[in-house]
Amino acid sequence: MEKKSGHDFWQTSLGGAKYVVAPMVAQSELPWRLLSRRHGAQLCYTPMYHSHLFCRDAAYRKVAMETNGEDKPLIFQFCANDPDVFLEAARHVEHICQGVDLNLGCPQGIARRGHYGAFLQDEWDLVFKIINHAHKNLSIPVTCKIRVLETLEKTVEYAKMLERAGAQIITVHGRTREMKGQLTGLADWNLIKAIKEAVNVPVFANGNIQSLVDVERCLEETGVDGVMSAEGNLHNPYLFEGKYPTVWEAADEYLELVKQFPCSMSTIRSHLFRLWHHTLEKHQHLRIPLSKARILEDMVAVSQEVKICCMEDVNEGDEEKHKDGKVQPYWLCQPYFRPSPEETLKKVEATAAKKRAMEEISEKGEDNTITDSSQPQMKYDLCPCGNPCSLRCSFKICKQCCKKKCKALPADCTGHNLLIKTRLERKRREAEEKAKIKVDLKNQIVVEDSSIQGKQTSGGIKKESESTKGVNHPKVPVDTLEHAKEISTIKEDILNGERTSFEESETLNRQNESDGTSFTKDEENTCDVESVR
Repeated sequence: MEKKSGHDFWQTSLGGAKYVVAPMVAQSELPWRLLSRRHGAQLCYTPMYHSHLFCRDAAYRKVAMETNGEDKPLIFQFCANDPDVFLEAARHVEHICQGVDLNLGCPQGIARRGHYGAFLQDEWDLVFKIINHAHKNLSIPVTCKIRVLETLEKTVEYAKMLERAGAQIITVHGRTREMKGQLTGLADWNLIKAIKEAVNVPVFANGNIQSLVDVERCLEETGVDGVMSAEGNLHNPYLFEGKYPTVWEAADEYLELVKQFPCSMSTIRSHLFRLWHHTLEKHQHLRIPLSKARILEDMVAVSQEVKICCMEDVNEGDEEKHKDGKVQPYWLCQPYFRPSPEETLKKVEATAAKKRAMEEISEKGEDNTITDSSQPQMKYDLCPCGNPCSLRCSFKICKQCCKKKCKALPADCTGHNLLIKTRLERKRREAEEKAKIKVDLKNQIVVEDSSIQGKQTSGGIKKESESTKGVNHPKVPVDTLEHAKEISTIKEDILNGERTSFEESETLNRQNESDGTSFTKDEENTCDVESVR
């Protein structure tokens, strides 16, 4: 079957998607993709995965490939610098996604060291080989995501080369490789528009997308086929619906999805910090429990605390004004506006000037203690051992003394993350449960033995009479009582971990046959299926 071309692929396989969730490392995982899809996203990319690691590490690959029927259409993104490795990684996923994407836009230092992402944009021959090799050998289309280059002409030529190589969709981030961190600045939509006019495949725009208004404006000004959001989506997953939910509603919906499709705690924590960015600036005391949360239940508890704190201000009608002049309460999901490079530069210069002034004072000997009078000096109480007390400690002592005290009592200290009492109680409960199971099994064995002995005593086992010799009878154990004792012994051995499950199944199967209760093969398969379900 002939592979679909760019616009045909976009219209049929991707449903003409205009609202796209960007590939984000450790951020566009399955629960977040599902949350975004439920609120307007029409196409999602996976996080960027390292192609070499994806091919070699089965555990890494298993986590990455988690998806479901609701998670479509889906494009997998890989970083790569070897045509064969990229193809091998793509072949692992071509049966569960609609396309694979080559990352040519990552500007981070790790991409420089790993020789991938935006640091391949100077090696056009290598980039051409990677895309073309996959395009010729995969059953699904290949796409790519790039950053703009230094000039308009070079950027357009770069995009045309990618189209010739076989890229069926080109996503353009309207910032250069150097525009990152404090120097991020604004994306240039004019360069994106120029690429759209120069190539014959669909183009997605990325950059400056913080609201649905931005999405519609970008579509109109650039003429692109779709708009991709990254940071805007992280701060408001309802962005493509044009809604601004309360921060706890968005968090609770996400946490419910995490219960169904577990992911790492660091990923969950990162999402909540972004969702609650403006809220945590107002209620900074909530940062500590969020940063220390180790299980999902802790995250849910923090979300409830966020709601309680915000509701106090909701009832009082406390609101904030943002740069666009709109009244936007901090308890609603909303975009984060980065400081401009000029503002950042002023702050850096002010900090440097302040540091130089303090160094000059120190050199002149005017003040032997270099302190910043504008910052309050923290005073610590002393622990009985002489060390400073921890401000977060439940007992207001140092960590070493706290550890000893928690072991002696026993007790917990959330400030030092010591959960000694909790762990002991958990072990005690587990031991009680195991003991209860053991007692129940022994009681069951006693009841079975008593039942069999009763039958033996009341009726006995009739010996084969002379008149029935030669007649075929159903197979039964020669000595039912001895057979029952054997079963009891095996059950006790299993309970004590002295016998394998294979031996158990073989003997119990013989018992079932003697009782006339053995399963047919179809019934066994049915039971196996039901147990898996």
